[in-house]
Amino acid sequence: MGTLTKVFSDIDFTFTQRPVVGDIAVSYDQQAVIRSIRNLLLTRHYERPFNPDLGGNIEGLLFENASQTVSATLENEITNVINNYEPRVTLQTVSVSVQPDLNSYSVRITFYLKNAATPTTINVILERNR
Repeated sequence: MGTLTKVFSDIDFTFTQRPVVGDIAVSYDQQAVIRSIRNLLLTRHYERPFNPDLGGNIEGLLFENASQTVSATLENEITNVINNYEPRVTLQTVSVSVQPDLNSYSVRITFYLKNAATPTTINVILERNR
């Protein structure tokens, strides 16, 4: 008998309709986890009812002057958010590089899914919105 692998699934946030069933489409495994991590990074403290600790202070740090100090703080905040709120992954590395001319940060996150042997990498540009 073969081994069962976990299948991670989430609602597809484009809210497209499945053609045959007419229900909302679902994203699976790697795509579902990537979208979940992006949502965690964009969530502020006290934004979610009944779960005020979910998220981080990432958006608040984007309004500071772009520097290596803020870059290190962002790296710690991102690591804590993923380790605390995304149990489907094993975090490998988080690297944040500052782009002072653009007043933004380039974030590279590498992790392993709990049911996969190959690493997954996400590249995100964090910048403030006015």
